Amino acid sequence: MFYFFCGVAVLSALVVLFSKNILYAAFSLVATFMAVAGIYVIAGAEFVAITQIMVYVGGIVVLLIFGVMLTNKISGKAMITESRNKFSAAVVMTSLSALLIYAIFQMNFTALQGQAWIDNNNYKPTENLTNINQLGIGLMSDYILPFEIAAVLLLVALIGAATIAGYKERSDGH
Repeated sequence: MFYFFCGVAVLSALVVLFSKNILYAAFSLVATFMAVAGIYVIAGAEFVAITQIMVYVGGIVVLLIFGVMLTNKISGKAMITESRNKFSAAVVMTSLSALLIYAIFQMNFTALQGQAWIDNNNYKPTENLTNINQLGIGLMSDYILPFEIAAVLLLVALIGAATIAGYKERSDGH
């Protein structure tokens, strides 16, 4: 399954890279993000996979697709891009890929197999808890104050954005 998701991610990323139609590139980006989320699930990082789907697929790509579709309706022209800097992109991609492959081969995966997760409060192994359980326990115990501050800050930002978006000047001058 890992190789399947890797293949889907690479192929759909190549479609994003070489597609001249922005809408097709956006849909291929959705496939890339979903494949990466599948890799996260296989790696045991369920929370990161859910966040990947919610933030990137659910927010950014959908916003991009709506923007492309609305812009296409206004202008009446097909959204076609020009490919520029292919050589520079190929050099950067090759360098980063070589660095990643080098780092993977330098990693000692056998040392990671015997490690058990340790609960910060009781120093007992918590092998029966999933990543999401551990994250929830951490957010509601050790990191409750930063979590609540972030929630209040996001609430204030949401109220401010709603106030700014809803503000309209009256036409009678008042």
